[in-house]
Amino acid sequence: MATSTQHDKSFFNTLMVATGIFLSRIAGLIRDRVFAHFLGNSDAADAFRAAFRIPNFLQNLFGEGVLSASFIPVYAKLIAQNKHDEAAKVANAIAGILSLLISTLVFIGIVITPFLIAVIAPGFEGQKRELTITLVRILFPGAGVLVFSAWCLGILNSHGKFFLSYSAPVVWNVVIIITLILFGDSSSQDELAKYAAAGSVIGSLMQLLMQLPVVIGILHHIKLSLTVKTNEVKTILKNFVPVFISRGVVQISAYIDALLASLLPTGALAGLSYAQTLYMLPISLFGMSVSAAELPAMSKVSGNTSDVAKGLQKRINNSIKRIAFYIVPSTVGFFILGDCIVAAIYQTGKFTTRDTFFVWMVLAGSTVGLFATTQSRLFSSAFYAMHDTKTPLKFALIRVALSSTLGYCASQYAPYFLHINTLYGTVGITVASGLSGWVEYRMLRYTLSKVVGKVTLGKRYIVSLWICALIAAGIAYPIKSMLHYHPITIALVVLSLYGIIYFALSLLFKIDEMKNLLSMIGIKK
Repeated sequence: MATSTQHDKSFFNTLMVATGIFLSRIAGLIRDRVFAHFLGNSDAADAFRAAFRIPNFLQNLFGEGVLSASFIPVYAKLIAQNKHDEAAKVANAIAGILSLLISTLVFIGIVITPFLIAVIAPGFEGQKRELTITLVRILFPGAGVLVFSAWCLGILNSHGKFFLSYSAPVVWNVVIIITLILFGDSSSQDELAKYAAAGSVIGSLMQLLMQLPVVIGILHHIKLSLTVKTNEVKTILKNFVPVFISRGVVQISAYIDALLASLLPTGALAGLSYAQTLYMLPISLFGMSVSAAELPAMSKVSGNTSDVAKGLQKRINNSIKRIAFYIVPSTVGFFILGDCIVAAIYQTGKFTTRDTFFVWMVLAGSTVGLFATTQSRLFSSAFYAMHDTKTPLKFALIRVALSSTLGYCASQYAPYFLHINTLYGTVGITVASGLSGWVEYRMLRYTLSKVVGKVTLGKRYIVSLWICALIAAGIAYPIKSMLHYHPITIALVVLSLYGIIYFALSLLFKIDEMKNLLSMIGIKK
């Protein structure tokens, strides 16, 4: 009974995270569709995408990933021990330190923006480069605000309030969407990009304000401090450094991808960003949601070394099965049915059928590492829960070095050897990243298995998932080819059919996660 209750709670927490992420990602897709309608794959679109990556680097370094990995394990442990006053003091100290650090970095970032552009997008010249510089300076303050949203997320997640923290970005997306619609028809593309950047800053502030009242209710008051005397704060800062470097390495990898894309013809960087928006949807919904829900739970596992290892092993093995159940069909769907997905989301206005095919190819390249990347997120969270931040860092460094080397060769030389348009070097970037992700996955799983015991999905389980997904796609693909309606209509029909067949076959194959899903909605099988 205790195990069943624990599983139900874990599933419910994951569902809350996934629902919040789903809403924010859907809002993000709508934002991208509106963005594509007005800006397509133009120079202004490339400039905005490149500009957004630079302050986003600050947000990702100090934001959700780093704070979750360093802050939540310590804070959640204090909550589990009913040391609420100590937990509040720790939260206020981290907020104070972040305030000082982020304010300084935002100021420096605005001043040195031209130098950042030279490093991040060396292929940009003239008006395109000047526009990118302006957009970065507009966006930087908003990135600083979003770091504090991540601080709120850490507190809310530790108290089991997952939905609010992950659905809050919806308001950020809505503000950008409204801005694009209001100024889209009356502005030049360069002006519209500037308005969208300003809307992003306003949306960031609104996102923070949505969460603050609940956080204040939890902490009773917010009193910033800069104390680093307590053991808990010292532990967080100690863990923060390797996680910060690890996250920085991952971000550097993303920026290297963007840099390589900036050396390719116009549309490469925007196309990469469009594909990554879709690619990140299953990673966020199924990888991040499970990892985010499990991190506080794994941090609270107590007992002797053997008990902790067994507890973590059980949670990890259950979680990787839950992730795989959704990631396998996502991978197959993107690869085989990706064109109708891209068309339904983006094909409007200046985004043409040719753009749809190009983004589909980039997305198909991304599927190479989709399974490995989502599983690796959970493995890294398990190490963070054990206060081991160095192991994920070590493997991240290896992955990035490999990804950068392969990505450069694939994007700059492969199109010439294959005698194809150099624009399709973008596909080589995503394939290289995926292959490197598998290397990291293997190293993380092997090392984790030595610490907590064997971590595995089971051959029968994973083979069954692939069979179900491939059969479902094999049936849906010819249906897609026969339909000649609006892209949204085609996507609704084809993807609904694909999903229904996959779930039906999962039930036929008696896959555990399908039975658990039915049980959660009150259907006994």
